[in-house]
Amino acid sequence: QVLLEESGGGSAQTGGSLRLACASSGVTFRNYCMGWYRQAPGQAREGVATIDMDDNTAYGHSARGRFEISQDKTTNTLYLQMNSLKPEDTAIYYCAAEDTQSCRGSWYVLFPQYKYFGRGTQVTVSP
Repeated sequence: QVLLEESGGGSAQTGGSLRLACASSGVTFRNYCMGWYRQAPGQAREGVATIDMDDNTAYGHSARGRFEISQDKTTNTLYLQMNSLKPEDTAIYYCAAEDTQSCRGSWYVLFPQYKYFGRGTQVTVSP
């Protein structure tokens, strides 16, 4: 059973930083794509960033240059370092995983539909 649990959300001011973490268990498949997506009230799901087993990464337009996705394979933890936060970054952030050959470039950023995902963590950025 794949379990994903996010942590690190909270409040920040514009220009501030937050680091999200996602503890995973049961991700035993050899090839995978893991990522973060977010959803704000009344808005569509938005892919933020992805990373595969070879540490290839992809970023959504809003995240590029400000956010960094990384993973620690020894602890099975996925991270999202978010810098230069803006009020429009306010959303629930979800950690997700898919057992697939790779992230296929920006596919999972553009179409963030995963088989496994966590409950999400709220990020609120004030002006």
